[in-house]
Amino acid sequence: MKIFTERTQIQNVIRQNKTRNLSIGFVPTMGALHDGHLFLVKEALKENQVVVVSIFVNPTQFDNKDDLKKYPRTLDNDVELLESVSKDILIYAPTVADIYNGQTVSEAFDFDGLEFEMEGRFRSGHFDGVGTVVKRLLEIVTPDNAYFGKKDYQQLMIIKKLVEKQQIPVNIVGCDIYREVNGLAMSSRNVRLKREYREAAPFIFKTLQTAKNKFGTKSANKVTEWVENEFAKHKFLKLEYFIIADAVTLKSVKRKNKNKKYRAFVAVYADDIRLIDNIALN
Repeated sequence: MKIFTERTQIQNVIRQNKTRNLSIGFVPTMGALHDGHLFLVKEALKENQVVVVSIFVNPTQFDNKDDLKKYPRTLDNDVELLESVSKDILIYAPTVADIYNGQTVSEAFDFDGLEFEMEGRFRSGHFDGVGTVVKRLLEIVTPDNAYFGKKDYQQLMIIKKLVEKQQIPVNIVGCDIYREVNGLAMSSRNVRLKREYREAAPFIFKTLQTAKNKFGTKSANKVTEWVENEFAKHKFLKLEYFIIADAVTLKSVKRKNKNKKYRAFVAVYADDIRLIDNIALN
């Protein structure tokens, strides 16, 4: 297993592989790896001859500095997990200085309004931070394909918009949400859940599934009202938002159109841990 901490090191190896016409797959992560990340890595291994996984906790996408401080950093364990999948993975674990060259600030992006919906309303500057680090990582690794999970569906759509507008030559692959047996979407934050909150958390996906069923016969407003009432009665989970949105524009639905695709998005606090999830509605 090869671990690189400097961009020049990883770029040299990628250059060598590209001269041999080998396809490069890339999975960017913030570490604290779990089976959801490994699912993305396995998809990349199936479709590419060389796979790079980055492990970098990006400071510019945290609007809450306490959240950044608490974010788990488990590089040794992450390397072990990746080795269990393949010993040929190239790991890029840069320092903040290597990514930001001493200027740890976000660029400002225009994502055609995608950045102002849902998460954008609650996390100021978050998507500028995401766009900044993803752009830099794609420029460093220069992959043919890059893999992102649909749990962060808004982020996935924003990265697709970033690549389109910045004309970065890479194919962005969205992979299905990887769930625990009880339905809870896999997240690095799940390990921080206290027992009673972990036991309560599957309620989130169950509610999304019921909302999907109701969406077939009821209006978006009626479904939203039902979800809000369900969470209002819950002892451990506090709803931040539930939104039914157009799957492309991410704008809230006012009236259903049979020719459009919709998704339901939810953000919930389990004690002080913020969990997000979403589901395709049609």
